[in-house]
This record gives sequence, structure tokens and C-alpha cells, in this order.
Amino acid sequence: MKNEILYRIQKGIPFTQRPFANIASELNINEKDVLDVILEEKDKGTIRQTSAIFDTKKLGYKSSLVAFEIEENNIDKAVEILNSHPGISHNYERNHRYNIWFTLAIAPTSKTNLEELVSILAKLTSAKDFIILPTLKLFKIAVKLDTTNNANKKEIVSQKKYEKMTLEKKHYDVIKEVQDDLQIIKEPFKDIIERLNMSYDEFFSILEAFQDNGIMRRYATILNHRKAGFNSNAMVVWNIDEEKADIMGKIAASFTAVTHCYLRPKYSTWNYNLFTMIHGKTDEETQNIIDNIASEIEYREYMPLHSFREFKKVRIKYFSDAFTKWENKYIIK
Repeated sequence: MKNEILYRIQKGIPFTQRPFANIASELNINEKDVLDVILEEKDKGTIRQTSAIFDTKKLGYKSSLVAFEIEENNIDKAVEILNSHPGISHNYERNHRYNIWFTLAIAPTSKTNLEELVSILAKLTSAKDFIILPTLKLFKIAVKLDTTNNANKKEIVSQKKYEKMTLEKKHYDVIKEVQDDLQIIKEPFKDIIERLNMSYDEFFSILEAFQDNGIMRRYATILNHRKAGFNSNAMVVWNIDEEKADIMGKIAASFTAVTHCYLRPKYSTWNYNLFTMIHGKTDEETQNIIDNIASEIEYREYMPLHSFREFKKVRIKYFSDAFTKWENKYIIK
């Protein structure tokens, strides 16, 4: 039962007054069982957070994956500086010359552009070299760890086309509220709608509009993959011919164990353009997944990058004054 609940809440929380009762009904159990399991797994640290997962770019933020080359004796100091930036949500040490990998986002009101900010961070951290790896094409972003062992090994991944949605004050108010971790109680949205002075119908209508327009990917639970039993993960990068990258990316994304799949640029110091994030329960399982992908796509070479240390993994707080405060401290313009 626990594993089925964990898998279900990763897919999305129903937009209803009592969402956990809905989930209980789907799984043919009672609401109390669902709440008890979720609360217990939060206490254990298996559940990181349950909240809205937004599309950074659709909110007007610029973002990119970035890799720094940092000398070993300078890593701790560099990480402290990097982690202080509110737009850095993920930060890892990986097994490569480019050893510090982080995702960076800058606010629409930023005093600088992303490239300039990376250069500033490189100077502050005394990075020897760096590469900026923006998304050229997104094939998949769907972190749903198969805690049941019953999910299909392959899935159909479709790319939706969204219309642009004009955000008003009430939309920004909702965004600020639903970024925070959801209360695990019978009516978890009750306090939110009271603070917003909205009805359930209006609130859920806005969330559905966010989802329909691609502003919000989903409202769901994110697990701590190691606590959930997925002790092996690798960011596997592939050197793919440019003219075949679209086809190969779609094939790689079809593997359920691939949670992220992107096309990114190559550099003279970096030959890999297809990025696949893979989660497995053991190193053997992860390698089997890599081998299966390798048997189906055309590539020149590939390299698994394993994370030695996780320095930061949080949700960005959008439209927070923390971005301005950081820039006022480190950037003079």
C-alpha cells in the first residue's frame, strides 16, 4: 500500500477539497491510511515536498544547467557562494573535470543576464573554467520514481503546445502560495484559499489554467530518491549527431527510468549534447537501463556522470525578494 500511495502522489494531487480522500478512493483504501503513510514518509525524509512544480521559463525566468571546474581544495568555499544564490536549485559534485554542476535561474527583473551572472559566479568562486548548457530542446521532464516495480519500462512522451496566458495579480498571489509545502491534512488547501480570499472553485480553476497553459507542470510530490530506495543515479550524456538528435532524444525519453531528457549545446571542451537523468535502485539496474538505451539509439560515445555529493536540492521561490537582495550584495550596476 505504501508504495502505491508514493507512486500515486508523484503523478499529481487532485484539485479537490479533500484530495487525499480522492486518492484513497482510487486505491480502494481509506483516507486515514493515505494521510498516515504520507505523514510517516515525510518524517522519514522519503518525501521532500508536495507543491506546485512550475515551468521556470514560462514565469519569465531565464535558466540553464551550468558546469564549473573548481579546484578540489576550493570546493567548499565555492559551493557556499553558489548555494547562496536563490536561483540555484540543484548543485552537485560529479566525476569529471567539470566537477560542480548546478541549475541556475535569474528573475525577469534581474540587473544582469544569465551569461553575465555565470561569469560573476565564476569569478567569485575562482572557477578555472565553465560551460553554460541551456536547453535547446526538452524531450522529457517527469520525476516519477517507480516505487511499485509495476510501471511499464517504456512510455509515450508527448510534447503539448500551449497558448500564452497573461498573468494578473491574483495569479501571482496564487503562485506565491502554492510554492510552499502542502499541509498533509484532510483539507490541505483550506488555509490557502482563506489567505487568498478565494473560493475553492476559483482557486482550482486557476491551478487548472496554469496546468493547461504549461505554466505549472503539475502539483505533485517529489521524493528523496535515495530514501525511496533509488540508491543509484547517473546523468548520462551522449554524443549524438545533430541531424539525428531529435529522433534519438525521443527514443531515450521513452524509457520510464529516464526522468529528464534534454538536448544541449556542445563545446570544444565538451562533446556531449544529449542529457538523460536515470534513477535505479542499484548500480547494476542503472547500468542495465543505460545498456538498453545504448542498444536503441545511435551515438558516438557516452559517459555516465555520477554525483559524489549533493550540495543543494530545493524548489526555487519565484517572485521572492531574495533575488534582489543577492544581486544588491554581489552585483553593482
